[in-house]
Amino acid sequence: MRVLLKASMNTEKTNEAIRNGTMAKLVQEAVEHVRPEAAYFTTDHGKRTMFLVFDMQDSAQMPAIAEPFFLDMEAEISYTPVMNAEDLKRGLAQLG
Repeated sequence: MRVLLKASMNTEKTNEAIRNGTMAKLVQEAVEHVRPEAAYFTTDHGKRTMFLVFDMQDSAQMPAIAEPFFLDMEAEISYTPVMNAEDLKRGLAQLG
């Protein structure tokens, strides 16, 4: 299932990671672990925020994906099922 992961990171924790030079490595490791089809970085409600769109094969993956964000960045995490245009087209075709 295609999923949108939103990670809103703690400002103090990420400031520390930027100052000590580990922020780029933390982000790179997170992205490599998830292997998203798309990754976006912005601010949301005043926090550094990362959006990753990826294929989740099993909901049991959720803890392993989220823990690095919790541990390293004290992030608030949300998972949301999403569709691309092709998925929407197939879904609408099922309506009859």
